[in-house]
Amino acid sequence: IVASDRISAYDFVLPTEIPDKGKILTQLSLWWFEQLADITPNHVLSTDVPPEVVGRAMIARRLVMLPIECIVRGYLAGSGMEEYRKTGTVCGLALRPGILECARLEYPIFTPTSKAQIGQHDENMTFAEVTECVGEGVARELRAKSVATYARAREIAAEKGIIIADTKFEFGIDVSTGALVLADEILTPDSSRFWPAHRWVEGEVTPSYDKQYVRDWLTSAESGWDRASGDNPPALPDSVVAATTERYVEVYRLLTGADPIL
Repeated sequence: IVASDRISAYDFVLPTEIPDKGKILTQLSLWWFEQLADITPNHVLSTDVPPEVVGRAMIARRLVMLPIECIVRGYLAGSGMEEYRKTGTVCGLALRPGILECARLEYPIFTPTSKAQIGQHDENMTFAEVTECVGEGVARELRAKSVATYARAREIAAEKGIIIADTKFEFGIDVSTGALVLADEILTPDSSRFWPAHRWVEGEVTPSYDKQYVRDWLTSAESGWDRASGDNPPALPDSVVAATTERYVEVYRLLTGADPIL
């Protein structure tokens, strides 16, 4: 598996790359896989890869991937907050009234989405819909492993002064054993919402170390892009590219205590 420097937002692959993004995300995923190996098995076999992709690639176990993005939320923000404001629920889960922006939830919640094909949009799923898709046993295991993995990662990050507000996991089935295996990237700035703990205030939007910075620019007046238009997003300016790279490197340093190899 080779991670490129491309970046996506709102289900579009943007025309601008983020230099060294693939290296940072691959190395951070490998670090997390090691930290969480006792929670759930993962797909990593080796990092003995060709020289031209060293640092941004891994040899992985072949899996039958499940068409579900296993999102776990410990705080309410982003699309989860948008849905809650409209319906009082997130993916069919009824939450108590009066939850503020970026509030910590009483316990982490499993809020899966479909894994859409390129050019299509992910759709929120209820647990009943996940069960219909993969069967009750697999659905329950997906939920349990996702929440347990998030909970452990949240503890690790908290020790480094970082809040993991929410994150996305993907799993596949090892056909030789039938085991559910954690795959793809995990707990990176592309798949998670990372906040500096010292700047978190319930009820206020918290600055982040992830690609929310890119999303915010795309939906700002400066970009000139209408998200509802269906048009492709514009190219990112150099200042946004540089600031995004800085955030990715910073969260890598804070979590691992080292610099990524770029």
